[in-house]
Amino acid sequence: MSQVKEAGGYDIIGDVHGCARALGTLLQNMGYRKHNGIYRHPSRIAIFVGDIVDRGPRVREALHLVRGMVESGYAQMTMGNHEYNALGYCTRARPGSPRTFLREHNARHTRQIAETLEQFEKYGREWNDFLEWFRTIPLFLEGQGFRVVHACWDQTLIDQFRERHPDGLISDDLLHSSVVRESFAGHLLDRLLRGTDLPLPDGRSIHGRDGLVRSFFRTKFWEINPQTYGDVVFQPDGLPDDLMSRPLTSEEQSRLLTYEAHQPPVFVGHYWRSGLPRAIRPNVACLDYSAVKYGKLVAYRYDGEKQLSDDKFVWIDVFKGMPEP
Repeated sequence: MSQVKEAGGYDIIGDVHGCARALGTLLQNMGYRKHNGIYRHPSRIAIFVGDIVDRGPRVREALHLVRGMVESGYAQMTMGNHEYNALGYCTRARPGSPRTFLREHNARHTRQIAETLEQFEKYGREWNDFLEWFRTIPLFLEGQGFRVVHACWDQTLIDQFRERHPDGLISDDLLHSSVVRESFAGHLLDRLLRGTDLPLPDGRSIHGRDGLVRSFFRTKFWEINPQTYGDVVFQPDGLPDDLMSRPLTSEEQSRLLTYEAHQPPVFVGHYWRSGLPRAIRPNVACLDYSAVKYGKLVAYRYDGEKQLSDDKFVWIDVFKGMPEP
């Protein structure tokens, strides 16, 4: 389940977040055509990096579009943190747990999934069916010479996971165990679906544009020989100026992950980039360009190259009231 199907080429698509119209237009622009309601290409397949749900205006339509392609063999998909969050939010904890649901129904979590649940308010059975489908989505995909994961490729954790779960899927036990962040399951899902981070020093915190106050910051998992906080910070909200030049301690450096230059190209989403889509490194590409915030819905047209090329990014500029494709 964690292997990419053989095809003539691959179109790897960033976080959709309910932007179904933009997705339809992007697929058409790449030569996909609808047959019996399913987008398909004569020689290529699409690969979605996850996060189809939440935030956007047409979550239900986007899910039907993506699932239809996946189940017909014209696409594959990796788990996003928002699909994982939806499973946790809607899955009751086991008897004896201090929780009612695996993901607490607090104000923040409820706000994140509210758009999705509202759109499925009259389609309860359909939503439950999609939740069951989420359990069939692998955490990562590996093809001939390339990799896809939602936020971070950690080879050590992936190898350990493969030993325990050869199918690459989240089992029921793994899902329930993942609520304990210090557990293997919690560490695995946090790393692959949310990325790496470091705590802020001296008890400091930062106020994000999303209204959250954080005591940590997201870090790059590919930086070679970083020396300062500024070398590794990677998130929409930057660090205060005085922290950007702060040297990393040896302990902090030991906590960082490095995706070496010799490793196969890896494609991720998750990180809310902006500007002109381009490769981060010759073997690292992020495809999340804030589509749901009227940014870009981005794809990379991969054809087996060992070094990524900026001219193989394609995208749709998303705007309010986009016409149906």
